[in-house]
Amino acid sequence: MNKSLLILKREYLTRVKKKSFIIMTLLVPFMMVLFTVLPIYLSTMDDEQQRTIAVYDETSLFLNRMEETQYTRFHYIPEDEYNALKADFKSGNYYAVLHIPINILSINQASLISDKQVTIDIKNLIENRLNKLIENDKRQQIIAESGIPDLDKRLSATRTNINLSTIKLGEEGKAIKGSTEMAMTVGYISGFLIYMFVLMYGMMVMRGVMEEKSSRIVEVIISSVKPFQLMFGKIVGIGLVGLTQVAIWVVLGFSISTGIHVFFGGAGAGSAARAQSIVSPEVMNQAGTQVASNNQVLQVLDAIGNLNLVLIISCFIFYFVAGFILYASLMGSIGAATDNDEDAQQMMFPVMFPLIFSITILFPVIKNPEGAFAFWTSIFPLTSPIIMMVRIPFGVAWWELVVSIVTLLATIMGTIWIAGKIYRTGILMYGKKVNLKEIIKWLRYKN
Repeated sequence: MNKSLLILKREYLTRVKKKSFIIMTLLVPFMMVLFTVLPIYLSTMDDEQQRTIAVYDETSLFLNRMEETQYTRFHYIPEDEYNALKADFKSGNYYAVLHIPINILSINQASLISDKQVTIDIKNLIENRLNKLIENDKRQQIIAESGIPDLDKRLSATRTNINLSTIKLGEEGKAIKGSTEMAMTVGYISGFLIYMFVLMYGMMVMRGVMEEKSSRIVEVIISSVKPFQLMFGKIVGIGLVGLTQVAIWVVLGFSISTGIHVFFGGAGAGSAARAQSIVSPEVMNQAGTQVASNNQVLQVLDAIGNLNLVLIISCFIFYFVAGFILYASLMGSIGAATDNDEDAQQMMFPVMFPLIFSITILFPVIKNPEGAFAFWTSIFPLTSPIIMMVRIPFGVAWWELVVSIVTLLATIMGTIWIAGKIYRTGILMYGKKVNLKEIIKWLRYKN
C-alpha cells in the first residue's frame, strides 16, 4: 500500500505543479464568467454606427411613420431618386434602400436593396416596423367598421402576459420557490463537466501507461512494485488532480457569485436608487433599467440557492470520482494492452460509446427526467455518472439514488478486477497485436 501511495503522490504532484495546470485552473472560472456575461452585455448595446435607410413607398401608407432608433434613420425619397439609386447606389450615401411596393398588403413582400449584405439586426428592425404598422392599420380599420365604442381599449385590456413561477414542496409540506430553468442549467452543466473530466483525465491515464510501456520504464518500476499497485496509484493520483481542479473551481465560482450578489444587491441597486433622486427623467429610466437587470441577476442567484446544493455537490463529487475510476480503469487497461495509438483508438470506441451516448441524450432526459428512459439510463452504471447528475436537480427518489450508487460501485469492483488482469499481463507484452480473444485468455489466467 505504501508503494501505491508513492506512485499516487508522484502522479499527483507532477501534474499539479505544472504551470499549465495552475494557469488553466485559475483562468477557466473567469473565462466562463466572461463568456457568459460579455455576450449579454454586448447584446444590450446598440450598434453605434449611424445608418440611414432610404425609403421609397409606392403606397404612401408608411410615410414618416417608420419608428427610428438612436443609430438608424429613415429618409423618404421620391421615385426619380429611387431609380437613380438603383442605377448608381453609391451616389446616395445610404446604407440601404427600402422599396415598399403598391401591393404590399396582398403579397406581404418588400425589398431591401444595398451594395452589401445587410445585417440581421437591420433586417429584423425593418420587418418589425412594417409588421407593426400594418397590424395597427388593420386593427383600426376593424374598430372603425365595428362601430363599438372604445373597442381599442377593450381589446388592449384583453392582452395578458402570464409569468408562471414554480413552487417545490419540501419535507413537511414546506414550500420552496423553484426554478425549472435553473434545474435544467445545473443538471446540464454537472453532466457535461463529468463527461469532460472523465474523458480528459481518462485519456491522460491511458497515455501515461502507454508512454511508460513504450519507453520500457515500466520494466524498472514493475521490479519493485506490483502491476496492480502501479495501476491503482496512477488512477487515483490523476483522479485527485481532476478533483483538485474541480474543488478550486467550486471555491472560485462561489466567491465570484458572492461578489456579484453583493455588487448587484448592494452597491449597484443603491447607487441606482440614489441616482434617481437627482438626475433627469432620461437618466432615471436608464437607472431603472439597470435596477431591473440587477434584480434579474439576484433572481438567478436566489434560484441557485433554492436548489439542494448539498445533495447536488455531494453527488457530483461521488459520480465524478466513481465515473472516473470506472472509465480510467478501462482506459488504463487499454493502454497496457496496446503498443501504438492506432490499436488504442480501435479498442477505445466500445469503451467510450456509453460515455458519448450519455452526452447525446442529455436534452431528452432534461425534457422528461421522470420518464422510463431517464430512469434506466441513470441506473445503468456506464451512463449513470452523467444521467443521474442531470436528474438530481429536478428531484430523485432516495431509493433510485441508492440503487444507482450500489450498481455503480458493484460495476467498479468488477471493472477493477478485469482491468487488473489485463494490466498485469499486457503491461510487459510488446510487439503483439491484441484482440478480444487474447484479452479473454488473459482474464482466465490464475495469479
